[in-house]
Amino acid sequence: MVGHVTAPAAALLDSLPSWATLVRAPNPGPMTLDGTNTWLLRAPEGSGGYVVVDPGPLDEGHLRAVADHGPIEGILITHGHVDHTEGVPRLAELTGAPVLDLDGTFEVAGLTVHAIDTPGHTGDSVSYVINDEAVLSGDTILGRGTTIVAWPDGNLGQYLTSLDILRRLGSMPVLPGHGPALGDCAAASTYYRNHREARLEQVRAALSAGATEAIDVVRVVYADVDQVLWPAAEATVQAQMAYLKERERQ
Repeated sequence: MVGHVTAPAAALLDSLPSWATLVRAPNPGPMTLDGTNTWLLRAPEGSGGYVVVDPGPLDEGHLRAVADHGPIEGILITHGHVDHTEGVPRLAELTGAPVLDLDGTFEVAGLTVHAIDTPGHTGDSVSYVINDEAVLSGDTILGRGTTIVAWPDGNLGQYLTSLDILRRLGSMPVLPGHGPALGDCAAASTYYRNHREARLEQVRAALSAGATEAIDVVRVVYADVDQVLWPAAEATVQAQMAYLKERERQ
């Protein structure tokens, strides 16, 4: 799910890797951008099936479009939010594909997949590096705008650590959970970290000026944001306040 900043976090990727196909779910909105990105992955020279990453919402047309691409060997998810996972049971029913819950490095659909724990957006967020060529980032990095870190499941300290992990992937392309693909993971991670640090300074200033509750901070820091996004902003501010309190105790 997305925050209110709408600029890309890095330069857009010119073309997708030969092993990646995007089927975007028809669930656009302020928290999902153009819709959830469902990724179908298969080695271009392979004769086997696909692995599907994030089947998306329970939309029959979307799930059948995914299934119609060919045999599905397995299903991976980047995190448990409903806009990424609601369609999992139905896609499994349509295809007979199992939901994969694999750690470390494994082979599927003719590809080498390295799963990296990247908590912060949610406690269960995972990113997948494919063939050391690109990373599927879920909602940890989006193609446009910034993601939310919503307390209590979201944890800002963990999120900043995850951004540092992803930054070390260098200029690897990013295939995100929403929005267009990006050309440089390090640049996107740095952009996100700088944005978080700037927001933290604004939250500190609002608290120093007398704000005591998260919604009071939202009214100051997010005054220019459509109020439909204020509940998400309030949850993010709660995560920021929890992070600042933890740092004060250290």
